[in-house]
Amino acid sequence: MSATTRLTTEGDAAEIGALLRANREFLTPWEPVRPAEFFTDEGQRRLIKETLRQYEGGATLPHVIVDDGRIVGRVMLTGIARGPFQSCHLGYWVARDANGRGIATAAVGRIAGLAFGELGLHRVEAGTLVHNAASQKVLERNGFRRYGVAPRYLKIAGEWQDHVLFQLLADDERA
Repeated sequence: MSATTRLTTEGDAAEIGALLRANREFLTPWEPVRPAEFFTDEGQRRLIKETLRQYEGGATLPHVIVDDGRIVGRVMLTGIARGPFQSCHLGYWVARDANGRGIATAAVGRIAGLAFGELGLHRVEAGTLVHNAASQKVLERNGFRRYGVAPRYLKIAGEWQDHVLFQLLADDERA
């Protein structure tokens, strides 16, 4: 498999916009309700600019997932906290045609490696919808451990939904 990740750039806006439009129906059950502008190239350009400002401030690490030279998804560390916490949140998605091929698993492994290596973090947390078994497998394959369920954790597909919470610590043994 040739999948990897790299830092998101403003030049990715059109490709990400097209990918989101092509996968809108596929991603809808797993995502917050988004305004129409989110799916436009210009909406993505603005979002990427803001995300890169947060990256420069040390609060995020936004990556695109690339397979055979094309963007097939995103993986991102957000809420990077320093001091005694040294922790962050992980989010990711892949396009329908990249689903089930180990691409998300590889991307999560790479970004976790950056979190613990380059960023020197202690903990990465991720949450999945209770019924999202595929995403839970991605996390488990990377050594994440389930530690609880958060009731009505995020508003996904227009409803407050429970999430299974996972974490990976820097000193955990990874799969």
